[in-house]
Amino acid sequence: MASRPLVFGVLNVTPDSFSDGGLWDSPAAAVDHARAMMSDGADVIDVGGESTRPGAARIDAAEERRRVEPVIRALVADGISVSLDTTRSETARLGLDVGVAYINDVSGGLADVDMAAVVAGSGATYIAMHWRGESDVMDGNAVYGDVTRDVIAELRSRIDALLDAGIAPSKLWIDPGLGFAKNADHNWQLLRDLAQIVALGHPVLVGASRKRFLAPFGENPADRDEATAIISVLAAESGAAAVRVHDVARTARALRVRDAWWGGAA
Repeated sequence: MASRPLVFGVLNVTPDSFSDGGLWDSPAAAVDHARAMMSDGADVIDVGGESTRPGAARIDAAEERRRVEPVIRALVADGISVSLDTTRSETARLGLDVGVAYINDVSGGLADVDMAAVVAGSGATYIAMHWRGESDVMDGNAVYGDVTRDVIAELRSRIDALLDAGIAPSKLWIDPGLGFAKNADHNWQLLRDLAQIVALGHPVLVGASRKRFLAPFGENPADRDEATAIISVLAAESGAAAVRVHDVARTARALRVRDAWWGGAA
């Protein structure tokens, strides 16, 4: 049996994220929700101050830092393992100074040429996602010959560049980027072929939670949590190191059922 993946609980401190924008945009509400997700079984809280939903416009760096700083400071002070979801080296530097354990960069270092140098040597884990452009243009870049082959080739290129820039091999994770410059068929193909991405030799984070390709299983984003939990279990079977989800309790329960199936503790 593949080991149980870590559960990253999504904490969007934004007014415009696609499924929970505005729900946790005060520091107090965000911290309370993070603590609730930890109680539900999260291993890491992934804090994001800028929406990356399709079509989202960028905010400035100062506003991103203003949103995330009080939240990550409070969570780190609580002893919670924190991932900071940002494409900006300035915001990453703030997070590293505060003590976050992960920098989760959906651009894989392509949006900010200084990102790898900031993270290298920090002791934090860097998660590099497959990316083909900003949120307002990415849907037009969803053109592939064979999506798995192309994503793997592009991830290999980023891995090489990031290692050359000083990221330690043991501190580099990858993410196939479900929903980013990919249509539903692309996402399903990447999930079916997840073991091939795992075979690249770096831990893999899977972020399927509530995304558009799950709409057949729930019209509203929050109605897709059951489908997300099933994907979390199937991703674990394919060797994923972590899953990033909004509904931590449902995915944590599903993973406990998987453990019981294979003879582990329920």
